Amino acid sequence: MEVMGFVLLIALLILAAAAGVLGAVLKATLVLVMSLVLGVVVVAWLAAWYVRRRVRGFQLDVEERFAEVRKRRTAYDVRPPGDAPRRGPLGDGS
Repeated sequence: MEVMGFVLLIALLILAAAAGVLGAVLKATLVLVMSLVLGVVVVAWLAAWYVRRRVRGFQLDVEERFAEVRKRRTAYDVRPPGDAPRRGPLGDGS
């Protein structure tokens, strides 16, 4: 199948050369190929930017949660010594 496409491409190039428009055909082909390449590059760049943004947001969220856990672990009880909470039979403070 790919050999058939290659033969068709060669035949079209020979026809364009015979008609004297080979330069225009090559220019049009170059514009199409470069547009496609530029489109792929832009989409890849945007995808990489979006992934970096999401990863950075995740990192900030994780750091914030770790900081909160760290604060809770290092918090001190500032109540006076005799002011301990009363505990009921179920330990619920009632």
